[in-house]
Amino acid sequence: MKKIVFLTGAGMSVESGFKTFRGNDGLWENFPVEDVATHEGWLRNPTLVTNFYNGLRKKLYAAQPNEGHKLIAALEKDYDVTVVTQNVDNLHEKASSTNVIHLHGELTKVCSSRDQFDERYVKELTEDNAEVTPGEKAGDGSLLRPFIVFFGESVPMIEPAARATMKADILVIIGTSLNVYPAAGLMMYAPENTPIYLIDPSEEVQNISRRVHFIKKGASAGMKELVELLDD
Repeated sequence: MKKIVFLTGAGMSVESGFKTFRGNDGLWENFPVEDVATHEGWLRNPTLVTNFYNGLRKKLYAAQPNEGHKLIAALEKDYDVTVVTQNVDNLHEKASSTNVIHLHGELTKVCSSRDQFDERYVKELTEDNAEVTPGEKAGDGSLLRPFIVFFGESVPMIEPAARATMKADILVIIGTSLNVYPAAGLMMYAPENTPIYLIDPSEEVQNISRRVHFIKKGASAGMKELVELLDD
């Protein structure tokens, strides 16, 4: 069974009406990124950050996967599919993808602010229990913080993502400018003869040094075209 690796970014979720903080305007839902998505912002005002993610979580639970998410999940019938996403939403999982690597964390989870990757204190929130009370603590006595990789923090999931990409028979990049590192460097891990498809409606895509099949469409329309190409 051939292995397809998808690398998805903000453009993957835009059709589902869910914004991400990797936008060009430095704002996430009208909040400056440095206030809600940096370690300094967290230390400065953990109550603001906690309430911001409480509100964002509600928006996520109301969002639904789009056709692009569903088409990726459907490919699992015929391919070994790994999704590497820069997004913090769970829309790939909602669409039934079973192997998703989250580079920048998961909005549906909270964790220790002393060590966010200590699995003992990572907690999954549910739709009927999606809010964290400001001041609420993890099992180690530190404040519960969003399970999000803030700007400037290390990205530990980049290593399993790189290992998956090294085994890719096909690499598909959707809705990312390839300007955000270390994720942007993942393409370089694909074997030299692996075909690379880039699905993005923008006219200009930078930082591409490999030969790429460019599909200038949004996530859903682009995935439909990709599926047709794979079936040929």
